[in-house]
Amino acid sequence: MLVGERMSHPIISIAPDMPVHDALNLFKRERIRRAPVIKDGKLVGIVSDKDLLNASPSPATSLSIWEMNYLMSKITVSEVMTKKVLTVKEDTPIEEAARIMADNKIGGLPVMRDDHVVGIITETDLFKIFLELMGAREKGVRVTALIEEKPGQLAKMTQAIAKGGGNFVAFGQFAGEDPSTRLVTMKVEGMKPDAVKQALADIAREIWDIREV
Repeated sequence: MLVGERMSHPIISIAPDMPVHDALNLFKRERIRRAPVIKDGKLVGIVSDKDLLNASPSPATSLSIWEMNYLMSKITVSEVMTKKVLTVKEDTPIEEAARIMADNKIGGLPVMRDDHVVGIITETDLFKIFLELMGAREKGVRVTALIEEKPGQLAKMTQAIAKGGGNFVAFGQFAGEDPSTRLVTMKVEGMKPDAVKQALADIAREIWDIREV
């Protein structure tokens, strides 16, 4: 799966000279948390709702509402935006975009085509992908099992489930307790929990959790 398949588009962008107050109103109206800042068709920064809120006067301020509005009208997006922007391309693998966001502790990346922003991939988009990956909206038997990290184990699991008449709704594998093991979480339809447990009895080192959801 590539970024271009799951990015949010068309994008809502803002200009660097937009007052912070207006930007906040735009964010609330459009229900967004970040937006690329574009000038003359070029990406010049990115701004988040936190950036905008941090530029606002404290609730404990002694300023009057008129004074606060005046000050807010003078602060523009260019003064609070992040100027060094990390970006990805449409053909970037989705997991690479997720890694960049996690490593840099950011919630979104503008997606570029040549020198133009064509979308944005955000943590919300990644959450939706995770829901699909784990079959969160599908019914079935959910199993978390610890297996040995060696060739052929996953093939044995899929063959055992298929032999029992089951069908995989979701399948994911994660790091185990140590390098010799792998943790597998899957969701299966067409079988009862006892049948799934029996099918995996000779393959899984340990079944951590099994439930019908």
